[in-house]
Amino acid sequence: MITIGQLARYVGVSTKTIRVYHDKGLLPEPDRDASGYRRYGANDAIDLIKIRTLAEAGVPLARIRDLRSAPDEQFQQALRELDDDLTARIRGLRTTQGRLRRLAAGHLTPLPAEVGAHLEHLFDWGFTLRWVDLQRDLWILVFATHPDNAITLFRDQAETLADPALRQIYLDYDHAHDLDAGDPRIDHLARRIVQATRERYGPDVSAVLDTSSEIPDLIQGTVNASSPAWRRLDALIRAQLGL
Repeated sequence: MITIGQLARYVGVSTKTIRVYHDKGLLPEPDRDASGYRRYGANDAIDLIKIRTLAEAGVPLARIRDLRSAPDEQFQQALRELDDDLTARIRGLRTTQGRLRRLAAGHLTPLPAEVGAHLEHLFDWGFTLRWVDLQRDLWILVFATHPDNAITLFRDQAETLADPALRQIYLDYDHAHDLDAGDPRIDHLARRIVQATRERYGPDVSAVLDTSSEIPDLIQGTVNASSPAWRRLDALIRAQLGL
């Protein structure tokens, strides 16, 4: 039989933690010796190791108490579920660790090969270096924050640019960067974009937009911040589409 201090050292917890487990009903109070001190045996050490392991896995103390009294089949099932959850958490942490290491090395989220090839095509089509660099930065943002549907969003834009008429609108958008915000060509371009948008998505554009995501506004805000002409163009488009 050992004391609470010895038990704490053997298992790797504090005596205060053991007392908390007693108070919470996780670890039964042991018998006391003639001097009134708690005395623990091997079974107590085994029980404490189980409790510590579950607690370190992030299981709430109330849940641990329930598991301690659960039938063995239910306990084993709970352990399998906890293992699956930990596996998912580890996978997420490894992904985050990889991003941190790439960031430390001066790299951000790598883009898929098809995105890189698309960016190269932009030069061939006459887009400015400023536009290509902006598109690269924005796709890095989208793939970093929306990895599940980023490729769908990208392919939708790539399909749009494959249409020569729509591509010309994007080219005109690019080259409007240096126009004065009051230039009448801004108004004309806004009307062309609104018409093309309605033809592609239908008259009620707001119904097909993902309003639950902040990313579109963040992207557009980044675009607008680089040019007063682009900022006014966005305001005109939103007003005409009722957004």
